[in-house]
Amino acid sequence: MKTSDTNYDSLGGPFPSTSHRCHHKPKRCLPIQCGTIGGPLPISPLLFHPNAKGSQIVMDLAQKTVKRQGSFCNAITFCNRPVVLYEQVRLKITKKQCCWSGALRLGFTSKDPSRINPDNLPKYACPDLVSQSGFWAKALPEEFANEGNVIAFWVDKKGRVFYRINESSPMLFFSGVRTAEPLWALIDVYGLTRGVQLLDSEIVPPDCLRPRSFTTVRSSSLRREADDSRLSNSLNSQQSSLLPSALESDLHFHQLRGANIKTLDEQTVARSEHAREERTLVFTNRPLRTGETVFIKVTKSSPARSGSLSYGVTSCDPAVLRPSDLPYNPEALVDRKEFWAVCRVPTPLQSSDILGFLVNQEGEVILSHNGTNVGMQVCVDNSRPLWMFFGLHGAVTQLRILGSTHLGDPRTTSNPSSPSSSPHTPSALGSGSSDPVLNGGLCSAAYCSSAGGTTPNSPVSLPKSPTFPSGRGPWSDECSICYENLVDTVIYACGHMCLCYTCGVKLKKMSNACCPICRRQIKDIIKTYRST
Repeated sequence: MKTSDTNYDSLGGPFPSTSHRCHHKPKRCLPIQCGTIGGPLPISPLLFHPNAKGSQIVMDLAQKTVKRQGSFCNAITFCNRPVVLYEQVRLKITKKQCCWSGALRLGFTSKDPSRINPDNLPKYACPDLVSQSGFWAKALPEEFANEGNVIAFWVDKKGRVFYRINESSPMLFFSGVRTAEPLWALIDVYGLTRGVQLLDSEIVPPDCLRPRSFTTVRSSSLRREADDSRLSNSLNSQQSSLLPSALESDLHFHQLRGANIKTLDEQTVARSEHAREERTLVFTNRPLRTGETVFIKVTKSSPARSGSLSYGVTSCDPAVLRPSDLPYNPEALVDRKEFWAVCRVPTPLQSSDILGFLVNQEGEVILSHNGTNVGMQVCVDNSRPLWMFFGLHGAVTQLRILGSTHLGDPRTTSNPSSPSSSPHTPSALGSGSSDPVLNGGLCSAAYCSSAGGTTPNSPVSLPKSPTFPSGRGPWSDECSICYENLVDTVIYACGHMCLCYTCGVKLKKMSNACCPICRRQIKDIIKTYRST
């Protein structure tokens, strides 16, 4: 099926890109029945066409409900019979998937869906389908695409298409539809919208809509709308290559949040930009599952600011916390009695970046960035429920939970529990403090405070020694904590030699102290003396 680069050259007339609200009080709509309003009224109910549908559409036997089974596109549908003028096509949004951009595309076609080969349907109604003669459609604004919303749209005798959300006043959607021939409803279950249900259609009395005036839309506005659709399609195509084909959508942000965070919806939060020191912590609404990968998208960033996203896991249920309990500095959380692990993303982030976080069966927190495995960042105690949290610092100003997958236990190629692990395996990140032990830990507070229950073999890992140049022995000369003093201490009972005596003493005093290399419990430290 041939397509064009424009979405207005085949329309019977221009349609506005902005909504026009009806200034008259809306009248009660009438149910479908025999009569003469807008022409003869069919008695048969309005259903989805059983055959003319995109490859990703799954339809129930009653032909009343459709769902997009994967991806974000290939979900164009039609109704089973022509609609009449002023007949409201009423849809209820039954499923929303927040990992995409754009929402429902709604419109009409003069082409009989029974004569449309579903294999020839394009991926997108806009701009692909509307560039062909006899198709008219437009994107529903994203803010209206929430689960439970009822959207009604219809065409009048002048070819103008109106829509309303729930019981709101009617708004002009677009115009230019040819009404001299039969029309079928066109519904593209696109982007954010994952599932819709057809409700009983109703008739709008012709005198319900008497708009005062309509603004003529310039071709530049239409081109801008076409560009927006292409941009949405392009962004979704790029994102689909970085995500699994199906994401679970039950993970949201918890209602507890820092004072400088505002909630845009269940899966999107944003940072206020009015304070220098900010309380920007947010939590997941439920604990993570072992083997679950959580996908987060940076939806907005501010390049003018420096700093990266902080994240971590905790055994503390956010429901027992108050906003005043949340500190400015997330690293301060490790002083609490619960289990807390705090890290920072090691690379700068920008808008549209996608991060994946996995806690596997061994308690390893594994990070991915735009589909690339960054590696194990920290090891945590996963013997109890763990909630995830994020701190919106620096350039990151808005985050969205895209969803999660639970596919068993994907493992990285390295074995962090072995002394011979690759030195390139990412480990905890430095907090920037000159004395990381006294500061509360590495990996931006990876020394995690825990009360009664952190098992000795699963505390938080510390950074491994830096990469050794060829020709050197298996151990670095520098302490793996301070990177300043020479290594002169053996850890008992594992036998690893990676600390100076000063750092070894500080580490041993901490609760559940463990070897930075193998993470076994430290029973004692032994100072050594080298022969010259």
